[in-house]
Amino acid sequence: MPLTAYAASFARLALANITREYPNLPAHLITSPDEPLRPSTLHPAFHGAYDWHSAVHMHWLLVRLLRRYGGTPALPDTAPYTDALDRHLTPGNLATETAYLLDHPSFERPYGWAWLLVLAAECRAHGGAAGARWTEALAPAVTAVDRLLADWLPKATYPVRHGNHPNSAFALGLALDSGQLSPATTAAVRERLRTWFADDHDAPAHWEPSGHDFLSPALSEADAMRRVLAGEEFAEWLDRFLPALRTGAPCPLLEVPVVSDPADPQIGHLLGLALSRAAALRSLAGALPDGPVRTRLTGAAEAHLAAGLPAVERGDFTTDHWLATFATLALDPYTQH
Repeated sequence: MPLTAYAASFARLALANITREYPNLPAHLITSPDEPLRPSTLHPAFHGAYDWHSAVHMHWLLVRLLRRYGGTPALPDTAPYTDALDRHLTPGNLATETAYLLDHPSFERPYGWAWLLVLAAECRAHGGAAGARWTEALAPAVTAVDRLLADWLPKATYPVRHGNHPNSAFALGLALDSGQLSPATTAAVRERLRTWFADDHDAPAHWEPSGHDFLSPALSEADAMRRVLAGEEFAEWLDRFLPALRTGAPCPLLEVPVVSDPADPQIGHLLGLALSRAAALRSLAGALPDGPVRTRLTGAAEAHLAAGLPAVERGDFTTDHWLATFATLALDPYTQH
């Protein structure tokens, strides 16, 4: 199921979202009656798509689609998309975003941080004059996230393991993929993932999913460890962590989640769970040798993708503002290149 078939519709969806200021859920602590509260004032680059992190990853989606398909029959007219990115990703706008991040060091930690890093990586990979403009504008924000991450990691004694935005494994795995971190921070991320997760075994897969997960705690952890363990070492770790994969026993992580009310903003998260699981299952399968476990993971990934894709463009803002990003991760696993 290639991403190219969805390039035009996902690009239109991303553009509509990053330029839609309202409705908006700003994660902003009000400390004074004199504070400016309009989303586009607080966040001149990332004020659309309902919330800051969704705005960031919808920008990532648009840049990725332009890089992959811009100027091809799949996405022939790039001007509206490039123009919008040029309006948002300016040095002035990103200076405001950078100052906000530094003034609010727990804001969007770590999920939004990771998406900003992969946005910057995608802009750099895009290349050309446009990619260079966006990369330069984003550079101070990337430096800020690197600093914030380096300051936070030594204090992060325990990982956050639930299936929503603060999940530690998903964000740090994405941050490593970005290639945007300094060598010291990269090493600190890898060390922290090993410290948190290397000794884990017998994951309670039967506890998943909870009622509004859009990430799988167990699969996010496994996918993060895929980044820091290689070859047989990773295969052995995964066997300890999810032994049911090898034994063939039933595993709830491989079963497509039931979504009783797609229009409910929390229950609708489970649509994203199907897509994020599909991406993780594909990545895990790709890290394993041919055999029954790889075959089982691949089949489950395909089932989750088939269940999640029809929900991406429903005309309902509660899901339209974010699902296409996770569909893209599932269809075209993230790399810089």
